[in-house]
Amino acid sequence: MDPLFDTRRYLIPFRSILLPQIFTDTLVIGGGAAGMSAAAAAAQHGDVILLAKTGLAKSNTAWAQGGIAGVLDEDDTVDAHVEDTLAAGAGLCDASTVRAICEAGPAALRALLDVGFNADADPSAPGRPALAREGGHSARRIIHAHGDATGRELARALEQAARETERLRIFDNCFSLDLITSSDEVGSPCLGAITHHPRYGLQMIWARATVLAAGGAGAMWRETSNPSQATADGLALAYRAGASLADLAFMQFHPTTLYVAGAERLLISEAVRGEGAYLLDSSKQRFMVDEHELAELAPRDVVAAAIHRAVSRNRSPHVWLDARHLGNFHERFPGISERLAQFGLDPARDLIPVNPAAHYMVGGVRTDLFGRTDLPGLYAVGEAASTGLHGANRLASNSLLEALVMGRRAGARAAEMHPDNPLASSNGWDRTSGLESVQIVSNIPESTRGELDLADVRSSLRSAMWRNVGIERTEEHLADMQDMCEFWAKYTMDKVFDGPVGWETQNMLLVSALVTRSSAWRSESRGCHRRADLTEPDESFRVHDLWRRKREGVETLGVDEPAGASDQGRA
Repeated sequence: MDPLFDTRRYLIPFRSILLPQIFTDTLVIGGGAAGMSAAAAAAQHGDVILLAKTGLAKSNTAWAQGGIAGVLDEDDTVDAHVEDTLAAGAGLCDASTVRAICEAGPAALRALLDVGFNADADPSAPGRPALAREGGHSARRIIHAHGDATGRELARALEQAARETERLRIFDNCFSLDLITSSDEVGSPCLGAITHHPRYGLQMIWARATVLAAGGAGAMWRETSNPSQATADGLALAYRAGASLADLAFMQFHPTTLYVAGAERLLISEAVRGEGAYLLDSSKQRFMVDEHELAELAPRDVVAAAIHRAVSRNRSPHVWLDARHLGNFHERFPGISERLAQFGLDPARDLIPVNPAAHYMVGGVRTDLFGRTDLPGLYAVGEAASTGLHGANRLASNSLLEALVMGRRAGARAAEMHPDNPLASSNGWDRTSGLESVQIVSNIPESTRGELDLADVRSSLRSAMWRNVGIERTEEHLADMQDMCEFWAKYTMDKVFDGPVGWETQNMLLVSALVTRSSAWRSESRGCHRRADLTEPDESFRVHDLWRRKREGVETLGVDEPAGASDQGRA
């Protein structure tokens, strides 16, 4: 990669002593399910500030149509949930993590219902939530809300609980530029973040513990189901601060988004296929029955790859989703029905044109089962984190489960950063001294290179990522993408911008370069990382690949092998 990717520590020049100062016990960056869960748990042992880049209702969580997985049926078992997760993860799941999170699922769902989450009810068992099945699951264990608006209801319930929580403050529309570390040396403790608010300007928010929950990265690809603000900010912040990022080759492409030329891609929930919808090729023939024993309910990487092949084989822009035989589409999926009607489509009568799109970043900041990273004081949860749960391909509806479980665990564990807490361990940072005594200076030399139009860089980057680091990849295309990232870096990473558009573009460019590097290194096909030139999995690559600023090359970690202990310890 271009040296600018590793030498650029902060996005802007500043002297901390000259900026407004805010102090808290725990800072949470990200307003989705993982962030709000972490904030609520951390508020039980100290003061918390929760930062949201936009409003809480605009997170990736709020956009989720699919449900939350967890074993609530007496005919289902945690062992079955574990087995389904391991099968979807294509040999790269950490089994101990999978079991811990699946075992925590039932309690997490019951706690969610207790705080007012309005799950769809089971008409045959009043008082119990309805359980649905989705791709890769061997049983009905998915709860939904309002049919296809689970994420919106989850965000509403958690936000209401957060706003009623004492010692928790929410800062809306606050952009986190960078994590603060005690020095520029990789591995230095995290002390909070420098932020920008359109009304209050730049601020230093100092914290004993920082929880990173800003993980959405779909906007790096031209075709995506994510909102436009999912620009990989959390991953970029963590990398610049010196934390290790893992498994970045694994971006999950959702198999079914509405394909209408010139329009944004609308997610067509996994649950539609769970209810029995078929996928048809351009000849109106089902093709998944020849691809996998579970047909349309195969894991997402299998379905997305099969659609990609069908499109290429028939030279058609999309395939079709056939839900005409379901009979209850409008009642079961009211939100999707409403959006389809805007394009003149009635799923009871019409076939739905669909194609895959970038959906969920499986990789992220490497953590343990308490959300701890290899930077003292920094935790990561949700889509920002790589816990080992998802392996090489996420099982449907496990992401919101992980957000709830790991958010609560990390928020509670952040208590260890309090100097008077028995969980505290020596990590080379004297927590008894005041954060007020730390001074940070960021000096960035003035650029001597010409300027590129930011909108052009962003648009070209997204198109290039879709073509070269999309559903199917090759060594040649990945090398081309690396060259393009380095070219844009010369004229973009050397600049200082004064607003979110510039900062987001720099974050997208950095993480795109890292994803490309990871994809080029992983010389195999596994899960949602598909190489057209290396079509089979290679046992020598059945490892997690870790990337860290200023580190030469890659570090690998065996499956279920605990990460190297950070200064604050591992458990």
